[in-house]
Amino acid sequence: MKFISTRGGETVTGAQAIVKGLSANGGLFVPETFPQVSAEEMGEMLYMSYPERAAKVLYKFLDDYDEKGLLSACEAAYAKFEGSDPAPLVKIKEGVYVLELFHGPTCAFKDMALTVLPYLLRKGCDLCGVKEQILVLVATSGDTGKAALEGFKDADGVKIMVFYPDDGVSSMQKLQMCTQEGGNVNVVAVKGNFDDCQTAVKNIFNSNEYAKILKDKNTLLSSANSINFGRLAPQIAYYFSAYLDLVSSEQIEQGQEIDFCVPTGNFGNILAAYYAKRMGLPVRRLHCASNMNNVLTDFLANGKYDVHREFYKTMSPSMDILVSSNLERLLFEISGRNSDITAERMAKLKEEGVYEITAEERAAISEVFDGGFADEDAVVETVYDLFCDTGYTMDTHTGCAMKVVNDWAHKNKKDTTPMVVVSTASPYKFPQDVLYAVTGNDVRDSFKGIKRLHAATAMAVPKSLATLRDKPVRFKTSVAKEKMFEEVVKFING
Repeated sequence: MKFISTRGGETVTGAQAIVKGLSANGGLFVPETFPQVSAEEMGEMLYMSYPERAAKVLYKFLDDYDEKGLLSACEAAYAKFEGSDPAPLVKIKEGVYVLELFHGPTCAFKDMALTVLPYLLRKGCDLCGVKEQILVLVATSGDTGKAALEGFKDADGVKIMVFYPDDGVSSMQKLQMCTQEGGNVNVVAVKGNFDDCQTAVKNIFNSNEYAKILKDKNTLLSSANSINFGRLAPQIAYYFSAYLDLVSSEQIEQGQEIDFCVPTGNFGNILAAYYAKRMGLPVRRLHCASNMNNVLTDFLANGKYDVHREFYKTMSPSMDILVSSNLERLLFEISGRNSDITAERMAKLKEEGVYEITAEERAAISEVFDGGFADEDAVVETVYDLFCDTGYTMDTHTGCAMKVVNDWAHKNKKDTTPMVVVSTASPYKFPQDVLYAVTGNDVRDSFKGIKRLHAATAMAVPKSLATLRDKPVRFKTSVAKEKMFEEVVKFING
């Protein structure tokens, strides 16, 4: 399997795509073709464990890797998760299910990929003959940072540096990152929002001047954000696994179509579902759920992507994003894989903050995607209502998705297609907000929030969060976005 850039001019192997992260011209790597999973293969996967299913999906794309090595890596990665199933499917009511992706080391869905990525990167370096030190640069809106830090801590030949928006993540997310253990890690706050962090990291990757400085220091950049295909590929697996669990539990017949509703900010999680559909998974529609930063909702509705809008800090901070990087991969597909048009649109986005697609492209997107969003009051009400009706507790990001599902059901009363809501984080990562939604009580301290939320719901507290309070804060640096590369150099030199 070869990979090409969404902006043209480059063809690489899977290992090269993962090691490089971004193409030389700033484009994102995509598979040259979409591998197919046949009905017969789906039947075989019914009886596989989650690591076996994940390895099978990964090998479809990464055939330059060793299949047994991929399986061993997946088994080691998912052994770190609490419980017997890394991605359990929970039935909420007739026809509605929740795919829980928060049972990993950092209690967020990013663990599903970032526990596997260190192996993919290290093995990729070996396959590519890379001898330099690898520096993994990450921009995070809250969850990716901690998951990447935990995945790469003390990895041989790798350093990892995470930038997060100062005052743009929850107190629990911030504490998780700033107490991170490991001798090869660094965490820096940026005075700005996530888009500022993400744009600055991309600029570092695309700068010839910075590349020369890093080369002189025997350092090669790579990414753990979902712009890296090595982050995206493991996420495709849990869509297959959710479908297979519905079949094996006799909720659906094999071949029957289902829908997914995905809370997303950077468009990576829902793009993985789209890739699964392109591989043959029987998916009818993908519902894109946003919070008040609903740039994706508007784009899906009218075909115009416009970042000139108010930016909101919400109780679902991992979705507080206005520039959704992975949307570039979808634009590439719906344009007929036209790299020139894709590059032109990305240039317009960077220079003018806006671009527009054609009516034909809008029609192609609407065949698969629709979008909705939830404001803050709607999230609180949705979390409260589900808890009262079923006893199930969900976090605020999942609350956005459930609101979109409820809206869809209200408008399409005769639709009986099974719906899987993708739950991206543990409620305990946002304890104050979830506690307020469930009980009406308002507390400032995260750990008091955890204690009271447990008392109200009896939901088990993840071990990694229960022990967080006693860990020392290691990282306190905060810089302007213009100073981020200076911090990179300090970290390398240190």
